[in-house]
Amino acid sequence: MLTIAIVGRPNVGKSTLFNRLTGKAMAMVDDTPGVTRDWRQHDGQLLDMRLQIIDTAGLEEKFDDSIEARMRRQTDQALARADVVLFVIDGRSGITNQDLHFAQWLRRQKKPIVLVVNKIENDQVADAARMWAYELGMGDPVMMASAHGIGLDELYVALKDYDNKELDALEDDVETPRFWTQEELDGMEGDEEFDFAKLLPQDDPSKPVRIAIVGRPNAGKSTLMNALLEEDRVIVGPEAGLTRDAIAVDWTYEGRKYRLVDTAGLRKKARVENKLEKMAVDDTMRAIRLSQIVILVLDANLLLEKQDQQIADHVLQEGRALIIAVNKWDAVDNREEVLEKFQMQLSENLAQVRKLPFIPLSALRGQNLDALMQAAQTTYEIWNKRVNTGRLNRWLAARVSHYPPPLHGGRPNRLRFMTQINVRPPTFAMWMSKPEALPDTYKRYLMNGLREDYGLDGVPIRLLLRKSKNPYADKG
Repeated sequence: MLTIAIVGRPNVGKSTLFNRLTGKAMAMVDDTPGVTRDWRQHDGQLLDMRLQIIDTAGLEEKFDDSIEARMRRQTDQALARADVVLFVIDGRSGITNQDLHFAQWLRRQKKPIVLVVNKIENDQVADAARMWAYELGMGDPVMMASAHGIGLDELYVALKDYDNKELDALEDDVETPRFWTQEELDGMEGDEEFDFAKLLPQDDPSKPVRIAIVGRPNAGKSTLMNALLEEDRVIVGPEAGLTRDAIAVDWTYEGRKYRLVDTAGLRKKARVENKLEKMAVDDTMRAIRLSQIVILVLDANLLLEKQDQQIADHVLQEGRALIIAVNKWDAVDNREEVLEKFQMQLSENLAQVRKLPFIPLSALRGQNLDALMQAAQTTYEIWNKRVNTGRLNRWLAARVSHYPPPLHGGRPNRLRFMTQINVRPPTFAMWMSKPEALPDTYKRYLMNGLREDYGLDGVPIRLLLRKSKNPYADKG
């Protein structure tokens, strides 16, 4: 939860803003300077952003034992607790010497500062105030009339940059993937004893599996998250776009720890119309990158539309394990017909991953949620699967013998060696005479064979082609 301190000289509207953000008339408001003398703290809400809000006394340049000096020390204590400072000035009176002085003092506190120009009731006042607000050198000001609730969306955008703690925590938990240098890869060729599995620790059950819930607006993502948690953790409703921020919640299912992340709905690029929505989309893309499993929620009444396909493609390109939740299944009448149509859509539009797991369910009624989590557990295990090098090369020889690659320039294109070089997703390297001459159809033949023979259906896999160092590689 982000903690913000509201500071500024007396009578600029700090307590009015505090009351607006907390949703309660907790701070006394009056035109008389110095009404607030102590700092007070309370939970608040700005759209879907949860806040701890501190209202402070008006800044005074006093360092003795006077009331003003004691008010100043109270403000110092409040600043020490804050993640971000809202520096409020009066947009109708212009910048005063006090504003300039305290702007310099705030910079020395080494805290992020958002400049709020308050008491802006109309565009004419806002245009003039915005021009001179830049004189403080604090970047783009947020223009507000907190008494009337004007400018809350601008304030949300300004604070959003500092409110990524949940995704930042996910970033801290992400394992650094194993990258191989060209020299290391070249050294693997022909090494039948190479065992990638020994280079990585086994999956640690004490760490939560990260699941991102994504999809178009109003598909039921937040309803699904609440249903899994069995509590109203995130706001839901018929209005599209209620979730703007990625919300992460730790949860345990059948003894295994998970971290569920609810995300904003992804619209078509042409419909991402404002800065607020673009930031929400950026957060969703980041949540996908930081996840291990992605649940793509579809509306059973719409099934796989173009936007869903684009989301699924992005998830698979990122190498994440993908599960499709077909929500609102309870509202479908002709289920067999819809199911057949959906399976056809999957095979035609997401052919790069065969047998993607999909679960018809009703998040609203809590139906088939266990099947969804069982699919998540199974897919996670497949996504982490490791294959022994010796066994893999015997498999390769059998596949090539059954169906050799096409000749190149009248000579065989020899496939000499294969080994697994990564998991999450399973990734294989193959050394051969002419990598550039191997047709995509043959590459798909091998990848489909890996899926069939090693149980890798339903997850993305990668195949890296390498030129063999074998001096006889180019000779027939």
